[in-house]
Amino acid sequence: MAEKTYLQAISDGLRLEMRHDKRVFVIGEDVGVYGGAFKVTLDFQEEFGPWRVIDAPLSETAIVGGCTGAAIMGMRPVAEMQFSDFISCAWDQLVTVAAKQRWRAGTPVPITVRLPSGGGFSGGPFHSQNPESSFAHIPGLKIVCPATPEDAKGLLATSIQDPNPVLYFEHKHLYRRIKAEVPDERYQTPFGEARVHREGDDVTVVTWGAMVWTADEAAKQLEGDGVSVEILDLRTLIPWDRKAVLESVRKTSKVVVLHEDTLTGGFGGEIAATIAEEAFEDLDAPVKRIAAPDTPVPFSPVLEKAYIPQVDDVAAGLRELAEY
Repeated sequence: MAEKTYLQAISDGLRLEMRHDKRVFVIGEDVGVYGGAFKVTLDFQEEFGPWRVIDAPLSETAIVGGCTGAAIMGMRPVAEMQFSDFISCAWDQLVTVAAKQRWRAGTPVPITVRLPSGGGFSGGPFHSQNPESSFAHIPGLKIVCPATPEDAKGLLATSIQDPNPVLYFEHKHLYRRIKAEVPDERYQTPFGEARVHREGDDVTVVTWGAMVWTADEAAKQLEGDGVSVEILDLRTLIPWDRKAVLESVRKTSKVVVLHEDTLTGGFGGEIAATIAEEAFEDLDAPVKRIAAPDTPVPFSPVLEKAYIPQVDDVAAGLRELAEY
């Protein structure tokens, strides 16, 4: 075990997968000589060479399209988008081709697309989005959103070895802010199994990614008010752990669904609908959603703070439910 940041855990996991499996290669803009926009692949080209750490042209379409062909031919490509926002440029290759290929021809398409996502650093509307819900609607894709260094490493290994295209959302705000003891050896964390981040009895928060830590701070505030908050970290959205969510809701009878993405069409709506359908009789209050407003992400630090759900926003929502 060694203490690693969220970013170091991702880098470590990727390096170990490349050592473990010669079919794994990395491709993206500036991932080689420069070491990636956030330095996840720093020094990778020195160890693995330019044929396994490939500096690609500025074309997300070409990157994902090339990865799809390589995956069909038996390779395990890992593509890096410099920011998750740019994945829209590769929508056709990812959604029309990669996601459909296994259904159409039975061919595995083991692509992992790393997507630095989220706000919190005044990056504005083109560098701060959380587009996971856009892809949750596409059969054939898997969606991963780790919140901790341990999960970041283990879920990346699982993503790379999965036979389907995987979108791996790594939140930029966590890169150097979150540290934890992480096993040095290679390991895999299974998809579709939520993690109880914090146990509680009065209210459940269902969330993922950076919002896990926002919810954690809010839960600490409510401890002083005698309110016990359970936080469920989904870890993966496709597949997502319906059983764990429903068990927690039945335990507390009150639930907040929290995410950084915009409210309308956000994945929280799917979770809320499932709870309403399958655990309605167990609820003592309406399902509450806390999310960003339906606008582009602002540049201004003040406006961005108002846009992204903050600790006080979550604490207020939890207090509202606790009063039922």
